[in-house]
Amino acid sequence: MRIALASDHAGFALKGEIAALLAGLGHQTEDFGAYGTDPADLPDHVYPAALAVGRGQADRGIFVDGVGYGSALIANRIAGVDAVVCQDPFCAALARQHTDSNVLCLGGKIIGSALALEIVRVWMTTAFFAGQAKYENRVAKVREISARHLVPLDQIG
Repeated sequence: MRIALASDHAGFALKGEIAALLAGLGHQTEDFGAYGTDPADLPDHVYPAALAVGRGQADRGIFVDGVGYGSALIANRIAGVDAVVCQDPFCAALARQHTDSNVLCLGGKIIGSALALEIVRVWMTTAFFAGQAKYENRVAKVREISARHLVPLDQIG
């Protein structure tokens, strides 16, 4: 899979560990920054990474900031992106099984790297409950809401 990675300065170190894990699992990554620990504005990096997911240039995205919510807030403004914040492996599994999420957001200041890497591993290896009407119907309703309120990416620059 092609995975878009993004962070701010608070998530920079953890993003590097995640990139190494993903490479070990056979995935390709593209790093949209930040590229160091100097102060960085999260939208400068998450926005282009989320666009890559929304446009299908990346299959999924993993974004890391201090808490995770800033990344999710930005990413969920993009058509075709369904971003979740996970703080444990159980929630990561549910986020894939129940919502078919395609972007995982993590908080580099609130979870340690061992836990974060397990969350990533679980999220990357858990499948959506495809074929189960209950979950497919719920995801379809969310996508219908997005279609009504988010500008399709082919209509923006």
